[in-house]
Amino acid sequence: MSGAREFISVAREEIGYQEGFSDGHWDNDNKFGRWYGMNEEAWCGMFVSWAADRSGNGDIVPRYAWCPAGVEWFQGRDRWSAYPAVGSVVFFGPGGGSHTGICIAYTDDEITTIEGNTNDSGSAEGDGVYLKTRPRKSSYVYGYGIPDFPEGAVVADPDWQGRPGVVYFGEQADESDIPAGGDTSSRPAAREEDRKEDRDGGTPEDGDSSRQVVIDGLAYGPGSSGEHITRLGEMLVRAGCGAYEEGPGPEWTDADTESVRRYQEKIGDTGADADGIPGPKQLARLTAEYGRARTVTVREGDTLSSIAAANDVPLSGLTAANPQIEDPDTITPGETVTLP
Repeated sequence: MSGAREFISVAREEIGYQEGFSDGHWDNDNKFGRWYGMNEEAWCGMFVSWAADRSGNGDIVPRYAWCPAGVEWFQGRDRWSAYPAVGSVVFFGPGGGSHTGICIAYTDDEITTIEGNTNDSGSAEGDGVYLKTRPRKSSYVYGYGIPDFPEGAVVADPDWQGRPGVVYFGEQADESDIPAGGDTSSRPAAREEDRKEDRDGGTPEDGDSSRQVVIDGLAYGPGSSGEHITRLGEMLVRAGCGAYEEGPGPEWTDADTESVRRYQEKIGDTGADADGIPGPKQLARLTAEYGRARTVTVREGDTLSSIAAANDVPLSGLTAANPQIEDPDTITPGETVTLP
């Protein structure tokens, strides 16, 4: 067997491995260098190469010890991106020449990696294999080589949409998003609808927005209702994505679909990931960022109308969120107003 899951699994089993220690210091003696035939040298690239070989991916990941050689290998095969992918080989430093590892997950802010020849502080000359979390948008991250995995590649690069063998997951993805095995080399990324079904737990109807999904036991989409729909709408309004002329309310409407679609596009999702129906990761991010109501303190000359306009929320929603205010044109400086 080969593929992204096997690549990551083999690497993960080595977390905690440490090189030799002699004469009071770490000495670069390690099994990856012995396998490569160049022991007691910097071994981050040799670790990646070893994991690729052991997982059956030696033909789609280069055998390299010098990091720039790995960069050149991927770039020469048009498998290079500035965006992360699950199972991609990440290169650090100027020209990608300082350090390397395996990216196993990413969000819009961070990448999770398995790296050899590093340590707790993330050094490029460390003592073992570590699981690391690094800033995704750091200048230290040079780029990513994306192996042509047989099950398809889960990528963040919008320019890779539509490439054969690519599954696109926008700003965040992890191992759970890797498709089931099988050769996708002849299947276009238009199968995003199928992948979205897998991770949302819902069933798409013709790949459009006329379906429902169930997340944590609650239904979202046309025909769904409940206070959770109202809460969703309130969060979308706080995110600046509300398309409501009235509401939001407990019955799913076209305004909910449009508001969700605006939010999906706001966080960088496109295609089937921006169809107006929330996925669990999208909903979790929305809740984390906008789940709590915001408040503003009334200043001299403020009205509910001016506060609504300044905060891009509908006046009807602002009025509904503040039932203690009897006259919307008469509010007192120092008073607290809750934004919907």
